[in-house]
Amino acid sequence: MEHSQSTGAGLLLAGRYRLGESIGRGGMGKVWRAHDEVLHRVVAVKELTAGRFVAEADRLVLHARTQKEARAAARITHPGVVTVHDVLEHDNRPWIVMQYVDGPSLADAAKEAGTIEPREAARIGLHVVGALRAAHAAGVLHRDVKPGNVLLARDGRVLITDFGIAAIEGDSTITRTGEIVGSIDYLAPERVQGGDPGPASDLWSLGATLYTAVEGTSPFRRTSPISTMQAVVAEEPPHPEKAGPLASVIVALLRKDPAQRPRADEAERMLLDAMEGRAPAAAQAYVPTQRVTREDLDSTAGQGDEGRAGDGAGTGSGTGTGTGTESLAGGPPKATARWPQSAQQPQGAHSTLVPSSPPPSGRGRWRSAVLAALLAGVVAGGAVFAAMNYAGGDRAGGGGGGRTTSATGPATKGAGDGIPAGWHRVEDPAGFSLLVPNGWKRQTERDQIDYTPDNGKHRIRISIDKNPDFENPCMHAIDLERLLKKRMNYDRVELAQATYRDQVRSCLWEFTWTEKETFPGPRHAIDQMYYEDDGTEYAIYMSSPESSWERTREQFDIVLQHWRAPGD
Repeated sequence: MEHSQSTGAGLLLAGRYRLGESIGRGGMGKVWRAHDEVLHRVVAVKELTAGRFVAEADRLVLHARTQKEARAAARITHPGVVTVHDVLEHDNRPWIVMQYVDGPSLADAAKEAGTIEPREAARIGLHVVGALRAAHAAGVLHRDVKPGNVLLARDGRVLITDFGIAAIEGDSTITRTGEIVGSIDYLAPERVQGGDPGPASDLWSLGATLYTAVEGTSPFRRTSPISTMQAVVAEEPPHPEKAGPLASVIVALLRKDPAQRPRADEAERMLLDAMEGRAPAAAQAYVPTQRVTREDLDSTAGQGDEGRAGDGAGTGSGTGTGTGTESLAGGPPKATARWPQSAQQPQGAHSTLVPSSPPPSGRGRWRSAVLAALLAGVVAGGAVFAAMNYAGGDRAGGGGGGRTTSATGPATKGAGDGIPAGWHRVEDPAGFSLLVPNGWKRQTERDQIDYTPDNGKHRIRISIDKNPDFENPCMHAIDLERLLKKRMNYDRVELAQATYRDQVRSCLWEFTWTEKETFPGPRHAIDQMYYEDDGTEYAIYMSSPESSWERTREQFDIVLQHWRAPGD
């Protein structure tokens, strides 16, 4: 068996597959463009990077799932299913050699264009339905249909990939009890509720995928896995206003009851009508006579998004999936976040700082230590934030499609390797690299690493955590937000999932407050938190006085755009 301490371009696998550049990043793996030196063709190689960081028992499960993915794809003969050429083992981990598709995923195409034109989305859906029909006929359910797993070849072909959590008829399951596998906002309601999936479940996921393509936003994604699942089960999506003739097809596919959804052959006819610009008459039989909107539900429940998010914020326990897909109950990683000096808890009120639900067993040591430090009053200085921990689900994009690293916020003149005027690159001793404005110096405070020109009045703060406690960054931010509201005149500007570096396990949190001590006056902060593929969580944070926020916000975009995690 071959062993290697690192992987990268130029590595030769099994004596024939020469790795080129990385073309995709997943929560549990990485996809490489490679050259088959025996058959002289370009292939895609999927590396299961998560295998480096799990216990032996989990590694065996991951290996079994990789073999299952290969078997599932091999059972399907259809031009719309990415072909698996080979499965091999290197560095004590499985690798899958697949057909190379020259083109973006639907997720990337929609991200770049903003939305997909309805007739083109219908064409894409028609190809996906054909591939799913072939899979279902072969006794295979995909179970993770989503924009990141639909590939758009430049020659017009549409292919579906990543059968990593597929269910194979007659095959014993390797999913552990209590696990939910799949990307939550593309997970059919019956699966969220613990029911067995069927062909209709894949079609529901296709409906959510098409909705995202034409509307530019996922119909059910909320600020936490819990609130997202609540939306999948209990809420109707906002009507797809941009979908044109495709709207009724999407609504039909998204019926909560699988028995009320169209069959695959019916969906094909509807999609064909929509592709040709006709209103699919057959879809009307599946459209509810009365559409219940999210606003209706909010009014009935007496609460909006923040109330729903709060319901899930205190839930931090569960069983990880061990797959490269998003789950309710966490996964491998961990991270940090910060809060203002104004929010520090006075001594003698320990109980109010304890979260409503304890973190998973064995992961609360840092949290306890930080809270004790705050209670003792040992953290000093304005706008100081304490290290806290959270754990995450997974990126919604999966590992099957080629993706490019993206920054939150607009592009800047410093895109790519160019360094904007007045900035310079720093190779930090902690292993990461970033651009900072000229004149900003490095400072450290406990676990935090700062770059500041004025001892913290304006600052970039980097926090690194390898063992987070919360299910995802947004749940962690919501947990901290509850504390900030009790301690200070905190106001949220934004708190939402925001894909960064192709990682959906990420959160953008922006807020304001009035500082009373070191730097008195109104202040503004923004924090991008995300998980890397190896499970490490990074938090990239900037704060400044409100009076200079416009410039700080521009600087934040530059920092994000040029950030390099260790190993990049």
